[in-house]
Amino acid sequence: MTDFILPHALPTALDGRDTVALLSLDCFDTLLWRDCHAPRDLFDALPEITALQRQWAETRARTAALMQHRRNEVTIGEIYRQLFPNAGRAVIEAAVRHEIDAEARHCFGFQPTVALMREAKRRGIGVIIVSDTYLDAEQLRTLIARAAGDDVAALIDRIFCSSRYGRSKAEGLYEDVLKALKRAPGTILHIGDNKAADVGGVAPFGVQTLHLQQFAAGTEQRLRMESAVGAMLHPRLPGVIGGQQPHRAALAAAEPLITDDAEALGFSVLGPVLHGFERWLQQEAATLQAERGGTVHWLFMLRDGLLPMRVHQTSGHAAIGHPVEISRFTATAASLTSDAAVDRYLQFELGTDLEAVTRQLMLPAPEAKQLLRGLPKENGRLAAFLREIRKPLRMKQIQKSAKAFGDRLEAHVRAMVDPQPGDTLMLVDLGYNGSVQNQIDTLLAKRFDVHVAGRYLLLREQFRSGFDKKGLIDESGYDAHTLEAMALNVAVLEQICTAAQGSTVDYQADGTPIRKGNSIKGRQSETRERIQSGVVRFEREQAAMRLRGAPIDELSLWRNAATATLARLMYLPLPHELAVLNAFEHDINLGVDDTVALFDPEIARRGLRRRGLFYMKGSERMYLPAELHGEGMPIRLSLLTQKRFGLPFKYADFVDSTISLPLIVADGTTASTGTVTATPTHDGYYLAPIPIGDCRFSVGVQFGQLFDWVQVESAVFMPVERFLSETQRPGEEEQDAAPSLEGMVQAAPHLFHCENEFAFMMVPPPPRADDRPMMLAITFRPIARRETQAAEAPQHAAPVHAPGVR
Repeated sequence: MTDFILPHALPTALDGRDTVALLSLDCFDTLLWRDCHAPRDLFDALPEITALQRQWAETRARTAALMQHRRNEVTIGEIYRQLFPNAGRAVIEAAVRHEIDAEARHCFGFQPTVALMREAKRRGIGVIIVSDTYLDAEQLRTLIARAAGDDVAALIDRIFCSSRYGRSKAEGLYEDVLKALKRAPGTILHIGDNKAADVGGVAPFGVQTLHLQQFAAGTEQRLRMESAVGAMLHPRLPGVIGGQQPHRAALAAAEPLITDDAEALGFSVLGPVLHGFERWLQQEAATLQAERGGTVHWLFMLRDGLLPMRVHQTSGHAAIGHPVEISRFTATAASLTSDAAVDRYLQFELGTDLEAVTRQLMLPAPEAKQLLRGLPKENGRLAAFLREIRKPLRMKQIQKSAKAFGDRLEAHVRAMVDPQPGDTLMLVDLGYNGSVQNQIDTLLAKRFDVHVAGRYLLLREQFRSGFDKKGLIDESGYDAHTLEAMALNVAVLEQICTAAQGSTVDYQADGTPIRKGNSIKGRQSETRERIQSGVVRFEREQAAMRLRGAPIDELSLWRNAATATLARLMYLPLPHELAVLNAFEHDINLGVDDTVALFDPEIARRGLRRRGLFYMKGSERMYLPAELHGEGMPIRLSLLTQKRFGLPFKYADFVDSTISLPLIVADGTTASTGTVTATPTHDGYYLAPIPIGDCRFSVGVQFGQLFDWVQVESAVFMPVERFLSETQRPGEEEQDAAPSLEGMVQAAPHLFHCENEFAFMMVPPPPRADDRPMMLAITFRPIARRETQAAEAPQHAAPVHAPGVR
C-alpha cells in the first residue's frame, strides 16, 4: 500500500486495512495543529522571556541530557531549569504552566484526524498517541482535552511520550511502545506528519505506517513566504504568537482537491483575506449597533464590494448585504453643489485630461467641445479653462446639475435600502482612501438623517477627512509606510473582487444605475469568477477544520494573517498565480474607458537593465512587483523592504562598482577623447550617460579598449532633465540611436565582437528639436574583457550599421 496519506483522506485511512486492531497517531501537526506557521512561533506568546531564550534553553537542556544521561529527549521542566538556572521550584512550575496555557490557547484538533479517531472507535479499534515531545503523558492528555475538547481526549486509550522513555521515534521509541502494548506490530497502523520519525522510525518494527503529507511543496513555500512577509509587517509583541496562520488547516484539507489554479488562488490566498475582513466587519457592525442604536445597514459598494458581499452572504450572518453602485464618478458628480466643492475638485484634477474634467463637471457635450476648442493650445491653457469654468452662469449650471444628480443617487440608495432616522449606513469597500465616502458622507447623512460609517479592508487616508472611517488594515495597527506599500498594489485585489460590469456613470430618476460599457475582456471576467468561487468556498469550509476545546477570540489572528497573505501576493507572487492574472487589465473607474495592464514583465526587464530598480518610479503598471518575477528574490525583497520601511535610498547608494568607458566626441570640425563613468543597473548591465549638448556632438564609444565581447542593450537619446528626473518613465521622450560599427562585428542580436582594441561604436546625434540639452544613454554588459593591447591601429573597413540596438 502507499506509504503516505493526504489530510482530506484521513477519515478513510482504515478502509482496506482489515488487519488493523490499533490506531497509533502522532500528536502535533497530526491531531493537534497550531495557529502559527512553526512551533517556535508559539514561544513569542510566553511572558517575560523571548523566543530565542526559549530555544537556547531547550538546546542546552538536550546537551546536558546527552552528556549526563546519554539521552537526547528532555522534559519541559528540564528546559525551564536551564532557562531559569537560579530560580526556585515555583518559578519553574509557573513557566511550565504558562507554556502549556499558550499551547492550549493556540492549538486545536484537526477535524479529519478526529473523524478518523471516531471511525476507529466505531469499528472497535483502539487509539493511542505516540509523540516526540518534552511533555509527559498527563500533561499531553490535559493539553489535548483543553485544545480539542474532552470528547476528543476521551477517544485516546494510551499516550506515549519521548520525554518519558528518553528517545524519540527516530531513535527507537516504538520498541518501548510495542513492549508496553504486548501487541503484534502488524496489527497497528501509525500515522504522523514527520516522515523520518513516523515512517522511518516506526516501520522497521513491522508496524503499518502512513506519512501524513500536510501540504504540497508549493503550499509549504507560500506559507513560508507569508510567514516571512508577516515578520516584516508585524513587530514581535510580548504575549502574542508570531507567524499567525489560522488558515493552515483549511488549506491542508481542501487544497489537494482543487485542480483549477484560479479557484486555488481564490481559496488559498484571497479566501483567508476576505474571511478576516468579514470577521472584522461583523465585530464593527456589532460595535456600531451598541454605540448608536438603530439598525446597521450593510451597504456593499459595487463594483469592488461584490466579492466581500458574496463572502458575507456565505458566512451565514443575519444582516442582509445591500449592493449599491456608487462610483467615484457618481459620488463626485453629486458633491459639486457649491463653489468651494467645484474649486476643490479642480484643485486635484486640473492636471488631468480636460475632456474628462468636463464630463465630471456634467457639461453638455456640445458645450464642452466648444469650450475646449476655444482654449489656447499650450501656454495659458489651464488658466483659460479655469476662467471659463468659474463663470457665474457655468458654476450655477454645474451646481444645479449636481443637485439633480444627488436626487438620483438618493433614489438609488433608497431603492436598495430604506433606512430610518438614526440608523447607520455602513459602507463596505476595499479602500484604500475612502474617496467615495469623502464625497457622499454629508449628502447621505443629511438626506437620510443617518450616521455614515465607512469600513474598509485597507485604509490609508491621504488627508484627515473627519468622517467615521476604519479599516481591517489601518493606522491602528500599521505605520504609514506599511499602508502605503500595500496601497500601491491594491489594483490586483480590486480586479479580483470586482463585478463584471461597467462603471456606473449616472442613475435614472428611479435610481436604476446607468453604466458605461465594460471594457474588460470576457476571458478576464471568466477567470475572475473562478477566483471568486474559490474565495466563497473557503468561507463555506474553513471553520469545520478547527475543533477547539474552548472558543478564543480569533480576530487578531485573522487580521495579521490577512495582512501577511495579501502583502505576500502583492510583493512575492508565485508563477502559477501570475499565470492566472497575466492577462488582467485594471479599469480606472472614473467614467472613462481607460484600462491599464496590471503588469508587463518585458517592461520590467528592459527597465531594470537600463536604469536598475529606479525604473519603478513613475511606471503606469498597477501591479509593479509582479513585473519583477524572474529577476531574483533579492530584487523583490529589496523592493518590499524599501516600500515597507520607506528607506531613503538614492540611485548612488546602489553603485558599488563603475567602469570608465573611453569615448571620442566630435562635432564635425574637431574631435577629442575622454571617458564617462558607467554605473551598474541589473544583471551585469551598466549605464553610460553621455551628454551631447544641443545635438551637436557625435559620440564614438571605444568598447574595444576594454572588451573582446560586449552586449549592448540599448542606445537612446533623451533630454537631460528627463534622465535626471526622480520619476522614471521608460520610453517617454526617448529616441532610438542609429549607431555604426568600426572594428565591431555583430554576432547575434545585441552581442558584438570587438576585433581589436581600436574597435568602437559611432553614434551620430539626433535632429535638433529645441534648445534643451540632450543625453545619450547606452546600456551595455561586458561579456569578455580585453587582456592585451596592440601597438598600432590597423586599417578599418567601411562602417557597418548596427541593427537591433535601441
